[in-house]
Amino acid sequence: MKKLLFALVLSCTITQAQSQSQSQNIPKEDLAARDTQRRAVEAVIWGMPAVNYDLMLQEMLSKTPGKVNEMIYWGRPLDWRNQTLTPNPDTLYFMAFFNTKDVGPIVIDVPPAGPDGSLNANIVNVFQRPLEDAGQLGVDKGAGVKLLLLPPGYSAKIPDGYVALQPGTFGSYALFRSNLISHSEADVAKSLAYGKRVQIYPLSQASAPPAVVFTDVKDTVFDSTIKYDESFFEGLNRIVQSEPWLERDRVMIDQVKSLGIEKGKPFAPSAATKQALASGIREAQMFLAAKFDAGLTPFFEGTHWTFPAPPELIQAAAADFEEPNSYPIDSRGLAYTYAYIGIKRLGGGQFYLINIKDKDGHGYEGGKNYRLTVPPNVPIEQYWSLTAYDRQTHALIRNVDRASRASNVSELQKNADGSVDLYLGPKAPAGKESNWIPTDPARKFELMFRLYGPTKAFFEKTWKLPNVEKAAAQ
Repeated sequence: MKKLLFALVLSCTITQAQSQSQSQNIPKEDLAARDTQRRAVEAVIWGMPAVNYDLMLQEMLSKTPGKVNEMIYWGRPLDWRNQTLTPNPDTLYFMAFFNTKDVGPIVIDVPPAGPDGSLNANIVNVFQRPLEDAGQLGVDKGAGVKLLLLPPGYSAKIPDGYVALQPGTFGSYALFRSNLISHSEADVAKSLAYGKRVQIYPLSQASAPPAVVFTDVKDTVFDSTIKYDESFFEGLNRIVQSEPWLERDRVMIDQVKSLGIEKGKPFAPSAATKQALASGIREAQMFLAAKFDAGLTPFFEGTHWTFPAPPELIQAAAADFEEPNSYPIDSRGLAYTYAYIGIKRLGGGQFYLINIKDKDGHGYEGGKNYRLTVPPNVPIEQYWSLTAYDRQTHALIRNVDRASRASNVSELQKNADGSVDLYLGPKAPAGKESNWIPTDPARKFELMFRLYGPTKAFFEKTWKLPNVEKAAAQ
């Protein structure tokens, strides 16, 4: 027995010595590069929602006359020029970026819903943590509300009549969707007029609010798709320089410092660091893409329709990321590669279903034809829509005439039982142009089904959306 023990100890000692010898043979510069690359991967996953936010902010500042604490909007239903991540082409978008650092608390005054219009609004901080939902299906339930964005550390008394929001960051962002009855010119004009009733102003000017500056950006190619290159880290550096560290993220201070990102110092990575950053972001891209390709959690059993994000992320966001034993960084990083904004009460005002595979489990190809039959009596209070997106960029497919079909489109054809057949492919079926979503034969695509004002029956799944099937060539 002693001989056996001696042999085991000797074997372990030799193995340990060999391992130490091998590690000692790794050049120090290689160890440094590998460490930087690993930290770059983690920084990309952690920083994805903030860089996602910064990409939209920089597009506004560099390509439009729009400014912070003003409002940009799209003066018609979105087309491919809006290259944000998985946007909705069947409503009218108003977008505002806020910063409380110099002006103090900011008021967002949402008008009451009525015959002249309604909206669905979501307000988030720089990391796109949901702060509140407003509008017809938000905290005010259409009665109108004055939200008050507070700077970090603000401790003064909140005036009566305001719902206070504490982003923890100076920057915040809001997306307002002004609802459309139809795509007619008259209804678009009515929806635009209602959206322009939203007011934004510093609390210090509440006694005489200045007029909001609205800038129409409908003809701008507004591209905030994720860029997997050095510019990602430049965006992350802008966030670190301009925002306070959130307590839960302080563990990342040294992580990003090792990448050359440090508050109060310029971002000037060496050639070796740049090379490691390039390798790191490529690895992060592959990691996140693989998670998306693997598929999200199914919503309807037996179909390829999934939840819009990992359930643990939905739960964490609803709890303001304050659960003591949960902080789903990987899931959050994944979600903000293909989407933006955050919703406080997902399912209260809207719900989304994602689909990346047809009935047979194959990805969608732009050169093939597909059909989805939407069953009758969709359980909603407002409208539903189906949208096709570019599979690689998760944005609207470039240079196609339209990207979606929705129940608020007046020319949509219905079957005798109230169901609707929707067609996707490079060419419309004869006589079905009004129900057709065009695709690019050279590009793969993915789908999102939206429900605005989903009812109890939807979540009880007494109504079910079927799989998408291949259709005959046109």
